[in-house]
Amino acid sequence: MDDSFFIYIERLELLAFFSGYPLIYFIVRLLGTYFQKKGSIKIKLVSFAPVTYALVGILYLGLQLKNLYPDYSFENIQLATQNPYLKIWALLSLVFFIPALAKRPVLSLLHSLVFFYFIVRDIFEEFFFHTDNNILQNDMHIYTRSLLVNLGAFIFIFLFYSIYSFISSKKAR
Repeated sequence: MDDSFFIYIERLELLAFFSGYPLIYFIVRLLGTYFQKKGSIKIKLVSFAPVTYALVGILYLGLQLKNLYPDYSFENIQLATQNPYLKIWALLSLVFFIPALAKRPVLSLLHSLVFFYFIVRDIFEEFFFHTDNNILQNDMHIYTRSLLVNLGAFIFIFLFYSIYSFISSKKAR
């Protein structure tokens, strides 16, 4: 079977996890700035973005481990990987759990733009070169799911932080 199909599937996996992050980042940045100026929120919402991105990276790692199960040998990893550099780049999202990198949310945005590039490239090819319309439809479906995954991860991190802050403030009293 042609390897291009497997390359395309791997690319869709990467898009499903990481391509929606730039839009979520900008929405969170915009809403955080609005609510902070209004005075209704005291923390910077954008500070949760790198941790959210790292959480999505853990979800992607979990998918990769599930796909490789039960043979985690180096040979099996080589056989199952079509785009090793993109997978390594995706797994580098886990470094945003490091506090020094998490303090710079724009780095997580720059990291995710590599995956967003594939969406932009497919849109460009569709409009100017009239390629297969199904590719763009697949990308948009996957992009929508990526937005939902990243939004869900952000809400999870925000709720976790809020509950943790509430519990620790109760213990301090």
